[in-house]
Amino acid sequence: MKKTMDQDVKNNVIKVGGKVASLPEFNHDVYGEKFYRFYLETDRLSGTKDELPVIVSERLANLQELKIGKTIYIEGEYRSYNQLAQNNKSRLVLFVFAKEIEQLEVDESVKNINELTAIGTICKQPIYRKTPMGREITDLFIAINRSYNKSDYVPCIVWGRNAKYCEKLEIGMTLKIEGRIQSRGYEKKYDDGQIENRVAYEVSVSKFEIL
Repeated sequence: MKKTMDQDVKNNVIKVGGKVASLPEFNHDVYGEKFYRFYLETDRLSGTKDELPVIVSERLANLQELKIGKTIYIEGEYRSYNQLAQNNKSRLVLFVFAKEIEQLEVDESVKNINELTAIGTICKQPIYRKTPMGREITDLFIAINRSYNKSDYVPCIVWGRNAKYCEKLEIGMTLKIEGRIQSRGYEKKYDDGQIENRVAYEVSVSKFEIL
């Protein structure tokens, strides 16, 4: 059955609030419609800050009003695409695709809103591991269907008792997940000795359901 737009949106819904951390820069255009990229700083309850890349159409928001420090609230989808990196290897790029933006004068309550609800299929074997501090984690990699026969590929992490359970999940199983997008810095080392500082994005899963 062909999916309607409403069905597709329910597969992938992100709600995030925070402060604009960088000015919008041109990213790409599609049939004359220009899309811009900027970073949004959102707070965790622990006080840690995540900077999330956002892509927005010029038709959706007044870009001149997206000033650094401005508090905004976004609803949209969490998307991905492959970008050619060094050594001709592809690199997964993840971003929030904005469908609605609300600019707020002052509203501290939205600064830690970071909620993703998605339905996806496991496309890599789950990997169970422990952190140096002994915390249990399972890495999941899911594919979320999008319209026009496209998919978005999203790395996820599951913690604690759920991590041990998810270790046994199989490729091809469909999950409904709820969680928040988190960022972390790391170093990428190349064969020639060069080191590149990068930022990885993953969904920290708080709830999941096998469909």
